[in-house]
Amino acid sequence: TLKFLGEVENVEVHDICKAMRKVSVDIAPFELQFGGAGGLPGNDRARVIYMGVTDPSNSLTRLVNGLETALADLGYRPESRDYVPHLALGRVRSNSRRAGPELVQALEETSATIVGEMVVDEIQLIGSFLEKQGPSYHVMDSLPLGEPSS
Repeated sequence: TLKFLGEVENVEVHDICKAMRKVSVDIAPFELQFGGAGGLPGNDRARVIYMGVTDPSNSLTRLVNGLETALADLGYRPESRDYVPHLALGRVRSNSRRAGPELVQALEETSATIVGEMVVDEIQLIGSFLEKQGPSYHVMDSLPLGEPSS
């Protein structure tokens, strides 16, 4: 997730895509590396399990910063925290404020594990729709990086 927008009216989607297009045209495709599992806010109190992301070109951070600015111009509230690249893998469901010892141990054992890499060559606007059986996710638009799109 580069930017969570929350509730969006259908009439706003066009302007959001236009803002995304404006930012994506200035960023060339780039490579990311994944590795080092962890928990947020910390391994012993993990609510979110994540995989670390290394952004050697700093392109992901530039992309996120550009989106923050472009979407703020549309009235979407900028994120108050600095962006830290990561890949959220899941949420921990527990009534306890402390992670179980098995989870803490697994996170510590995989904190240096390198998983792989990928080339990022597009960004997508994903819509989430609540249905009886749970949320469904749909690609509303795909925008290639580094080139104008129609």
